[in-house]
Amino acid sequence: MGNFHVTESGKTLVTLIPGDGIGPEVVDSTVRIIEATGAPIEWEERHAGERVFLEGLPSGVRQDTIDSIRKTRVVLKGPLGTPVGYGEKSANVTLRKLFETYGNIRPAREYPGVKTPYSGRGIDLVVVRENVEDLYAGIEYMLTPGVAQGLKLISRKGTEKIVRLAFELARAEGRESVVAMSKANIMKMTEGMLQREFVEAAKEYPDLETWHVIVDNAAHQLVKLPEQYSVLVTTNMNGDILSDLSSALIGGLGFAPSANIGNDVFIAEAVHGSAPKYAGKNVINPTAMILSGVMMLRHLGMFEEAALMENAVIATLEEGKAMTRDVVGDEKQAGTIGYTDEIIKNLGKKPQDWKIREYKPIKLPQLPAAPDYVKATTRQVCGVDIFIESDSDKISIGQSLEKIAEGREVFLKMVDSRGTMVYPPNDVLTDNVDAWRARFMLRDDAGELSDAQLIDLLQAVAQVHGWSHVEKLQRFDGEDGFTKAQGED
Repeated sequence: MGNFHVTESGKTLVTLIPGDGIGPEVVDSTVRIIEATGAPIEWEERHAGERVFLEGLPSGVRQDTIDSIRKTRVVLKGPLGTPVGYGEKSANVTLRKLFETYGNIRPAREYPGVKTPYSGRGIDLVVVRENVEDLYAGIEYMLTPGVAQGLKLISRKGTEKIVRLAFELARAEGRESVVAMSKANIMKMTEGMLQREFVEAAKEYPDLETWHVIVDNAAHQLVKLPEQYSVLVTTNMNGDILSDLSSALIGGLGFAPSANIGNDVFIAEAVHGSAPKYAGKNVINPTAMILSGVMMLRHLGMFEEAALMENAVIATLEEGKAMTRDVVGDEKQAGTIGYTDEIIKNLGKKPQDWKIREYKPIKLPQLPAAPDYVKATTRQVCGVDIFIESDSDKISIGQSLEKIAEGREVFLKMVDSRGTMVYPPNDVLTDNVDAWRARFMLRDDAGELSDAQLIDLLQAVAQVHGWSHVEKLQRFDGEDGFTKAQGED
């Protein structure tokens, strides 16, 4: 699958991050089972998360950890904590972004011996979630003391990569369908990009059944009829929510493995958090971490060892002799260690009623590296949105801005409050706030708003109103590169 670091002993080197809270326990279980399979792996232990934040590093990731990952390109990582008052970002998000692990793969499959309201329905799906863009880009601003803004950044390159990854995963796992889930009906440019790229890429995968579902209906359908889905692909925030929902269908986060995958680095991690109140008590279910380790072995091309490990987990669950407290309660639980011991005993066994899936390597999408992945033949700056702060009323604000536009190349097209047009005057009943957007458009539609003209306009606005930021309104190849406010014609 890639150029991995092989040691002098002929083993593949993997960066091991034990993590915080229950992390060391579930990671130890996973390492013990991997080693018992005979997989030729050598570990390089490094640290991130809570202990690193407490050392004063705002990223939560040590430099020697970063260096190790650059060398090994494969990570087995326990859950990481962020102590209150420390750090600027989650160490998990930092790692994903540092190494462009753009795809988050979250399987959710019904397990034997794990009783849920959906037992017997045959749930067997994978959520493929974009992992570095969207609202998780982490760009937020306070426009006024009482109004916050978050920027939803979605690129065509990032979207095409995640869509193609979903198709390739379906082929690698012998699946028959891929479904895109988005809010394209409301966010036509950002969420709409996923829907458009999905439809375009689907033409190259005629062997797969494909369709698109609006994300709120997708949540409804996942609860109502989850067995209809196989591979689901979606944007970052939607994927975060839907993948947790999917995990709940099959027994909870204790059974929720995941892989963060990119063209250069692979990070296997359980979905659940560090659960510090259970740390050191030998009660936590390590299955999510163990199955994340199975995904890592497949990525390394160690398919035999991965199958050996997965089959032993399923055989153990089928037998039901050694289970953890989340499945059988405190009195009957075997504990983390006892459960792990039983899985190791069952290495070599095959499940009785479990469909064993044949896995192939995932063919990762390879796209050009150029930043300007999409090039426009023509572009035109046709207007500007200026975001202002004012405690005045909408009529006074609109009239003052119209006066500013007099004699200039632009006219005031509208003013909105929270995305709804309130000027020119209309009968909309809005509860206005002190953050307003003023949209100015060129009087000559075929013209071009220069930077000098824009700055002159902004300076004039600043004489009357405070402003927070500016967005150029552009047309690319004759198509508007901006949306309209509610009520704007």
